[in-house]
Formats: sequence, structure tokens, C-alpha cells
Amino acid sequence: MTPESKHIAAALTEAARSIDGQQSLEHTLDAIVRAAQETVPGFEHVGISVTNGGTIETRAGTGRLVWEVDELQYSLGQGPCYDAIRHGGVMVMEDVHSEDRWPKYVAEVERLGLRAQMGLQLYNEVGALGGLNFYAKEPGIDPDAIQLAELFAAHAAIALGRSRYEHQLKESVASRQAIGTAVGIVMERYQLTEDRAFQFLVRASSTSNIRLRAIAQEIVAAAEEQADPKAIPTRRVQEERAQAQAVQEQGA
Repeated sequence: MTPESKHIAAALTEAARSIDGQQSLEHTLDAIVRAAQETVPGFEHVGISVTNGGTIETRAGTGRLVWEVDELQYSLGQGPCYDAIRHGGVMVMEDVHSEDRWPKYVAEVERLGLRAQMGLQLYNEVGALGGLNFYAKEPGIDPDAIQLAELFAAHAAIALGRSRYEHQLKESVASRQAIGTAVGIVMERYQLTEDRAFQFLVRASSTSNIRLRAIAQEIVAAAEEQADPKAIPTRRVQEERAQAQAVQEQGA
């Protein structure tokens, strides 16, 4: 194994360790961009963007240039990294002076001192997670850069995928706990069975166009804030009584 190969292997190993460890997502992404910066030839800076619903945000970067270039792409809705995230694959800009795919972006980004750029979509079986982005102040892309970048992109996708799964799991547990507690409060307050109390919450959610979990959290929070656990704000009392009565009449 050549010294260069050993260096690449060591960088990938360190990135893998950061994913397998107990560090935060921010720490893991930071470790990945810095390892990629040291290993992938031809680029001064590396960043990671993450999709959040319909928006994209930069979560890690090796320098201020990363955030400046990314903000420009997000605001214009175009650029190598933006297109890689939205449409997939690898987007390469060899030289800003000869680039014609993103006219508005090219006109602005040259002022920031950028000459070449590469973006790779981060994805898993669910869909796009974000992008791994590379930035250079000199034109040209090293032939080996894309293959090496794809290895780091795979590590970043694993980290993001795991983080989202863990977040969704925590959200699901928290939601079930809030709904279960709210059902208990409603059962006691209106002398309803568990099924009827749950129907009460569902009806309240439907008529108010508020998510079931939010309704449950409001009921729990209101009960916790009062000296008397059965006392809640007057408007909510009236709404709850109406909902409870409707549920009881429905079951009669």
C-alpha cells in the first residue's frame, strides 16, 4: 500500500469511527468534511448541506466560503451543489469562466473567489438527505477527486440517515407518551372509557385542524400548570366539554 493509499484509508477509518461513536451529528459531519478536505485533491474547502422538508441548510463546513457560496446557491435556486441535491448524481463545475449552466450563479460566485466546484447528492433508500460539496479557488478537477469524494459521501449519508432515524424514533416515542397521558387526563376529567377518551382527542384534532400530538401536549401542559390538575383555561374547558359530550352522544 502506498503512503497516499494509507492516508486515504486512515481518513476513511476516522470518519467511520466518528459515525459509530456517540458524538453528536454536528461533530460527525465536521469530522467528515475535515477528513475530506485533507484527502480529496484540488479543493480548499468542503461542506455538507442537509435537506429539511423543502429547504436546504448548511450543517458543516471548513471555512466561511462554504456558507457564503451555499447561501448564494440557495437564494438563486441554482448551482452545482444545489442541483446535485435536487436532481441527484455528481455535479462538476471545472471553471467558473467557462460555465454556462447556471448564469445567475456564475455571475455572482466569481466575486467570492471561487473557480471550481463539485457537489454530490447524499441519499439513502428513503430519498435525498443533502449534499457533500467541494470548493476550489483554482480551475480544474483532479481525475481522482470524484471517486474519493463518493467514498466520503457514503459516510456522510450513513451519518445523516442514522440521525434522522433516531430523531424520528424519539419523536414517535414522545408522541405516544403525550397522547397516552392526555387520554388518562380526559378519562378522569369526563369519566370516559379509554376508547372514548381517545376518540375525544381525535375529534378535537379533526375539528380544530391541529395535529393529535399537539392537542395532547396542550392538554397535558394545561393540566400541569394548574394547582388543580382538573382545572384548565375557560375556553379550552368549553371546547373539551363540547367534544366530550359529542363523543358520549356518539356512543350512546
